Amino acid sequence: MKKNTIKFRVRYSETDQMGVVYYGNYAQYLEQGRTEWLRELGFSYKWMEENNIVLPVTNLNIDFKLPARYDDIISVTTTLKNLPTFKIEFDYQIHNEKDDLLVTASTTLVFIDATTNKLSRAPDYLLKKLS
Repeated sequence: MKKNTIKFRVRYSETDQMGVVYYGNYAQYLEQGRTEWLRELGFSYKWMEENNIVLPVTNLNIDFKLPARYDDIISVTTTLKNLPTFKIEFDYQIHNEKDDLLVTASTTLVFIDATTNKLSRAPDYLLKKLS
């Protein structure tokens, strides 16, 4: 399925006293991956929200293999698992610049109509881009 990879440097503020990325920051890294995955399709979260669709995360799983450290350049690869329906699911891999696998993860998000606050089908504009 459709995939995207982004790279960035780990900032000091994202690490603990030992220079290791604090585990809670990985959820933000995954969000960056999803955001850029969507942007590559021609959409942004902001644009979708302006068009009454919000995407709350309903499930997050992370498997830590090796630590990312301060000043590492890491890559986050985001892969769509299936064509979206009422939900959209992603798999992730995070590697360091030596290509060591640091993290595998997955998320599930659901489409919510911001006007009614009810579950919604994936928007047609998204499905068209993915078909």
